[in-house]
Order: sequence, then C-alpha cells, then structure tokens
Amino acid sequence: MSIDYAAAGDLLERYGRAWETFDGEAWVGLFSEDGEYHETPFDPPIVGHNALRAYLLEAAATERDVEFTVERHWAAGDTVLAAWHASFIRTNGSHARLAGFMTLEIASDGRVARFREWTVGRESGPG
Repeated sequence: MSIDYAAAGDLLERYGRAWETFDGEAWVGLFSEDGEYHETPFDPPIVGHNALRAYLLEAAATERDVEFTVERHWAAGDTVLAAWHASFIRTNGSHARLAGFMTLEIASDGRVARFREWTVGRESGPG
C-alpha cells in the first residue's frame, strides 16, 4: 500500500494522541494484528495487539502529561519517516525530554506493520 503525505501526517497525529491520552484502543488500532513495535533498533520487537496494549499500559503507569510533536515527516511508497520530540513527567517527579526518528511500514490494510524508532533523551529533576 502506498501512503501519501497527508495520510502519513494523520497517522502520526493519531499515534501522538494515543500516547498522550494512553488510549489503548486507539493505540492498538494503529497496528496490524501482527504489527511490530521496535522501541530501539537493538531490542526484540513488541509484537501483536496484546503485547502492544501491555506496553502502553506500562507507560501509563509511569508517565503523565505527555506532549508529542512531529517536527517533520516524509511519505515514500509504503513507508512513513518522521523526526519528533516529546516530553513527559515520570511518576517519580523527573521530567523526561526525548527526541528521535521513526519509520513506519504500512501494511496493505493501511495499518502499521512495522514501527521502528531511534531515541535520545535526558531526565532532570526529582527521582
């Protein structure tokens, strides 16, 4: 499936909104049934809706006040590329700031088949 620039922007917006609100249904709805989420390029992927939902629930238990922004994105064929940054407060009171790059490979049903991200970050404050 080919994805255009506008559809890619919409997908990234829905991703950010699902993370910011910890909406499990919206989160897993982004991914195909056997979708893969690679949080880092070196760790094994999180695969399937149950594992993806568990991942978001874990984040919801340790993060609050998430703000996610896509700085720039590109769409080419069935791939979306995006530079982004985010911030949130951890439950221990520390403030996390992240910046990264992500790639999303889109399946024939229009959902994410493979999601990869590379992130750098730092935390400050209590904790």
